[in-house]
Amino acid sequence: MGEEEDSVTVDQNSCKVLTLPTLLTLGRVAAVPILVATFYVDCWWGRTATTSLFIAAAITDWLDGYIARKMRLGSAFGAFLDPVADKLMVAATLILLCTKPMDALVLGPVPWLVTVPSIAIIGREITMSAVREWAASQNGKLSKAVAVNSLGKWKTATQMIALTILLASRDSSFERLLPSGIGLLYVSAGLSIWSLVVYMRQIMRVLLKK
Repeated sequence: MGEEEDSVTVDQNSCKVLTLPTLLTLGRVAAVPILVATFYVDCWWGRTATTSLFIAAAITDWLDGYIARKMRLGSAFGAFLDPVADKLMVAATLILLCTKPMDALVLGPVPWLVTVPSIAIIGREITMSAVREWAASQNGKLSKAVAVNSLGKWKTATQMIALTILLASRDSSFERLLPSGIGLLYVSAGLSIWSLVVYMRQIMRVLLKK
């Protein structure tokens, strides 16, 4: 009897963990090595595949959250995995772009142009992950202070658009879009730093009230 109850509990927990939103998130994680592989395929279909994979990942990032809210399929595992998948995809794409600097006549050979905002964005994500983990171990007020806000959502949106444009710009047909992609990447980096400052100020207010 006890073994049957344990089996039912495990099955129910498994079903709750492997919901549709979580499967979509796992798909984004699995897509990272494929993204890396296609990025280094030096032909038109490799560039098309890389850009298409990133666009699909960006769409599922929105879709899994929408499904989780509308169908009430959210889970603790999904909430943990979703930002991890996003950070993996974005960090991998930024690093890939830095390894093969794009030469555009309108910009000239400026190898650090993508590297600088990439360091700012990745550095901010690492810092915020550590801060959120620390806040979660403290009290409820600190956790609320680092909850995702509208500024963070704007940062993510500009980031996804910028990276999509930069990946597409590797094809000569879309090369003229490169300046706008670079500009949006710097906007995203600026929003990343700004949001980090906002979070830190909110944390300081909570700590000073103690």
